[in-house]
Amino acid sequence: MSTLAVAVLSMVGFLVAYHTYGRWLAKKLFGLTDDYLMPSEECHDGVDFVPTRKSIVFGHHFTSIAGTGPIVGPALAVFWGWLPALLWVVFGSILIGGVHDLSALVISIRNKGQTVGQAAGRLISPRAKLLFLLVLFLALSVVLAVFGLVIASIFAIYPESVLSVWIAMPIAVVIGYRVYHGGGSILVPSMLGLAALYLAVYVGAYYLPVDLKPWLPAESEFWTPTVVWTIVLLIYAFVASVLPVWLLLQPRDYINSLQLFVALALLVVGLGIASVSGRADLGNSAPAIASEVPADAPSMFPFLFITIACGACSGFHCLVSSGTTSKQLQKASDAQAVGYGSMLLEGMLAVLVILACSAGVGMGPLNRSVVSVGEGAAATSVVDIQRGQETGRTAWRQYYRTGADGSPDAGWKKQNLAKKLRAFVDGGANFLSTLGISIRLSIAIMAVLVACFAATTLDTATRLQRYVISELALSMNAKPVANKYVATTIAVGVGLAIAIFAGDSPGTGGLVLWPLFGATNQLLAGLALMVALVFLARRSKPLAAVMLPMFVMLLMPAWAITYDLIYNWIPDGNLVLSAFGMTILGLQAWMVVEGILVWKGCQGVLEKPAELDAQPPTFQDQAAVNV
Repeated sequence: MSTLAVAVLSMVGFLVAYHTYGRWLAKKLFGLTDDYLMPSEECHDGVDFVPTRKSIVFGHHFTSIAGTGPIVGPALAVFWGWLPALLWVVFGSILIGGVHDLSALVISIRNKGQTVGQAAGRLISPRAKLLFLLVLFLALSVVLAVFGLVIASIFAIYPESVLSVWIAMPIAVVIGYRVYHGGGSILVPSMLGLAALYLAVYVGAYYLPVDLKPWLPAESEFWTPTVVWTIVLLIYAFVASVLPVWLLLQPRDYINSLQLFVALALLVVGLGIASVSGRADLGNSAPAIASEVPADAPSMFPFLFITIACGACSGFHCLVSSGTTSKQLQKASDAQAVGYGSMLLEGMLAVLVILACSAGVGMGPLNRSVVSVGEGAAATSVVDIQRGQETGRTAWRQYYRTGADGSPDAGWKKQNLAKKLRAFVDGGANFLSTLGISIRLSIAIMAVLVACFAATTLDTATRLQRYVISELALSMNAKPVANKYVATTIAVGVGLAIAIFAGDSPGTGGLVLWPLFGATNQLLAGLALMVALVFLARRSKPLAAVMLPMFVMLLMPAWAITYDLIYNWIPDGNLVLSAFGMTILGLQAWMVVEGILVWKGCQGVLEKPAELDAQPPTFQDQAAVNV
């Protein structure tokens, strides 16, 4: 099938779904109207609750949910072939992921900006609230670990991406301060910021790559670039998560959303040119359904459904929807575009990732090597990038059938996360090269895209984890732990410990953690959909649109975790993953029981209205509406 045809049909399907099913969900099922006092106005505090225009909230929400989840998941799942991954992404986004995200957003704005976990306490039971918060804590701990490792891996593989990712932070702070206190639109300064970011991409690619290897002890197994970058990134996440949302989070996410739209446009145009010219041939580049996989590879069912989490359905999205987005939404009618629309756009990103990791890498592998330029004391080491002569499935096998050391027909356990990230970056760079962009600059653009979006997820997840830890502390009457600095320290410390020590050696646990991340993520989605089901039942609304996705999201991840516990984690003696897996399964089973117990008595009976946790401070600033 034509690479371009797959992309166009997927895009058309998402557009049709948004204007039909998405509209029905928003208008008919959830009855969204603008005559409701929004939490951003009622609880306005200038830090977390800030009334914000739809375009800005969309940028924050989309970049927060679309970190590297819709990149890493599909990049791993192409291992089984591109067709199953494509079908799950398209239909999962429309029928499950979009429903989940919109449900969580609606529940939160109808409950004074409380998280889904808090709302579960009144919709189901107080125990359900505590159970949900514990699941959130475990899920976010894995999210912090995984996304910290993803960015660190990108920095280690592609030193040319480091400069532009870090320079985006001070640019965002300057824009946030200017817009919030000076008024005016965010678009013009953000466009200037985007231009500065791409200038930094060029400088990083050709003149200033930041490689830590020469500065670290070569013989050390601990102090590797991946470990050092993970530590630095989680320190950054601590700082970013305690700042007001308008100072860094909103402007940086808005710049990143513009960057993504530019990158998506370049990818689509490059994909089109490559497809029409015959250079990108999906059918001959990768198998539609892989007929041969290593003996130690997990089965497609249920692991496809937890390997691709973000991009089809992700429980992490309910945390963004009800944790930060609901506190910024200005009108209830904006929820369809922000909640449902963002999920469909993330699905489109995942489709492009699938095509880059199949047709893109099939255009030829990109081999990087360090060469010496000059002689004697004047000699310098530079990275030489050459396109391999192999094309089609031979090229694809270099990414998906060889291990980290290049050994042929490597088993699943010999694969690594970095190699799958390279598949997307290199495949996407091949598409961009058809536009006349040099391979070196194309690689830098794609690597920066991955790292920037992982960074948005990292600091948003840290902020959300701070909320969760504070709520847990208050529920257990441990008020000192609820302090935002204490809670954030715990969040960062736990995530760092998992990232560094969950693998066979420090900083190598990315691929090991991903099945746990995906399964925990999907179980969280199933539990959030269960809360949404009770929310609708109490209002005597139709239930099928939420009930069927809930069953899928409870069954598939529970099946996957159980399989991994029995055949992988416990036999391998991995105490971290075994403990996480058993705890998550136990909490899920307990919360499902809580839902069953409340089911008979909840239908048609409204829950107790939400109350403000505390009287919000008076905050007046005309720029709040202009952010």
